[in-house]
Amino acid sequence: MKSLQENLRLAFGNLAMHRLRSALTMLGIVIGTAVVISIGAVLTGLDRSVAALLERFGTRTILVSRASPSLDMERRSQELRLRKPLSIEDAEAVGGLCPAVERIAAVVYEEEERPGEAFAIVRYQSEEAYVPLHHLFGATPDYARVTNMIVKEGRFFTESENRRRLPFAMIGYEIGQALFPHESALGKAIEVNGQPLRVVGVFDRRKGNFFGSESADQFVMVPYETFRKLFPNVRDHFLLAQAFPDRLDEAVDQIRWLLRSRRLDPSGKPDSFYVSTAESIIEQFHAITAAITSVMLLLSSIGLLVGGVGVMNIMLVSVTERTREIGIRKAVGARRRDIVQQFLLEAITLTGFGGLLGLATGAGVGVLLRWIYPTIPTAVPFWAIAAGLAVSLAVGLFFGLWPAIRASRLEPVEALRYE
Repeated sequence: MKSLQENLRLAFGNLAMHRLRSALTMLGIVIGTAVVISIGAVLTGLDRSVAALLERFGTRTILVSRASPSLDMERRSQELRLRKPLSIEDAEAVGGLCPAVERIAAVVYEEEERPGEAFAIVRYQSEEAYVPLHHLFGATPDYARVTNMIVKEGRFFTESENRRRLPFAMIGYEIGQALFPHESALGKAIEVNGQPLRVVGVFDRRKGNFFGSESADQFVMVPYETFRKLFPNVRDHFLLAQAFPDRLDEAVDQIRWLLRSRRLDPSGKPDSFYVSTAESIIEQFHAITAAITSVMLLLSSIGLLVGGVGVMNIMLVSVTERTREIGIRKAVGARRRDIVQQFLLEAITLTGFGGLLGLATGAGVGVLLRWIYPTIPTAVPFWAIAAGLAVSLAVGLFFGLWPAIRASRLEPVEALRYE
């Protein structure tokens, strides 16, 4: 124990004597550890955002669309051109013929952007707001219940209003803030691409938007039949079904079987539509984050490798500079393991301090990201702290081992003669 304390004192003393050299040596360790901590903080925040999104979307909700949203734009556009659109009749069939489905909603929207037109213009008196063209859509009255969306102000339209094709509109939270910052939106007449509509409700802000994105709350929804009246040429639909409790998998199988039959999909061929649930969305998200994590950890390992090589280089120089000191210690009775312990402790202390600085830097990056993107509640998880410190100490142990062994092998007589 006394020997360990003495070696620790020598290690701290030598590092303090060469402050600049020690700081430059630790730089690679600091960067590598900071990257590990930052990745952990961001992934924790993303997991929380995904959990909030899952809570909002609903664990019993099933989305049916023509193509997977995760496909690249070129492949997605090609599939959309080749596949038959889903229809309101498909929604009615699912609602009537799938016993595991509690309720169904159909959404009609413009999938493809019109040439030269990517946004719809929403006006109220002198105020204007822009929404992506596919964020102007029509929905059947069960939409809000299926998606668990909360109406902040007003109400959702009824089945009677839908059948009568009344010019009513529900607007997203951000559209309400843009057009009506100081007054209620209820009952106000707005224009959407020149079409007059009356606001009957405003949705609350959605939870789980990534990176502070507000686009998810920039939308205008009208009754399904009203949308078909205003835009008779639009044919693209997607369906939202809600399964009975504990019957999600059964509902998915029933929907898939029914739609394959209605769309005449050949046996053995893939579905001509895409079915997803909240769980499948989470699985896709985790696959993406796992790939990102692997790449980022690879990059951080390069920083740690560079730092480790720097530690080995400095420790070899230190052995050379302190050859006479090593000879004196051996001459007065120090054993080889005492010399190995001394230099290993010095290397581990060096990388340990680098790990602590990297931990502080990574935590600071997490705080900065939370300030820039408030919707991602970044937090440094325990596993990232443990991994960062463990790896930094392991780097010191691995790259300090050879210099320590080399120092322990010096013969006392030869070391004392060294100038």
